[in-house]
Amino acid sequence: MKRSEVRRRLALEWWRQLAAALLPLFVLNLLFGAGQQPGLLTMPLFIAGLASMFVSLPLFSTYKRALVATEKALDTPAEHDAWLELARVRRLAFLGAALPAWIAAIALFAGLEAIPLILLAISSLVLMYLYRIPHQLG
Repeated sequence: MKRSEVRRRLALEWWRQLAAALLPLFVLNLLFGAGQQPGLLTMPLFIAGLASMFVSLPLFSTYKRALVATEKALDTPAEHDAWLELARVRRLAFLGAALPAWIAAIALFAGLEAIPLILLAISSLVLMYLYRIPHQLG
């Protein structure tokens, strides 16, 4: 597989993972978001969503190491394996980046209001943006 094909597949995977992270929040908000009263769990769930961003710290450092290893392996026989390892590490990192949006989707049932929901969704979006493949790697 050519390097451009690998980059294209990884770019498509990024969009799929972004949709998998944010779609549950938007769909549940459309279905169940109207007219709910704030409950006792809204603040603890919001704090849990904020704290879940810290799950991405070790995942991001692992991803950066995989990026460096892939860059070093370019134009060598180990390039294919380096791309596979980068994709594997990146998939795990996407799960950590999606946590704030998924916790926001759960907090929707507790009556979390729109602004905290948007903040958690944006934090997942920003974390996922960190896992885009840089242009220098292609």
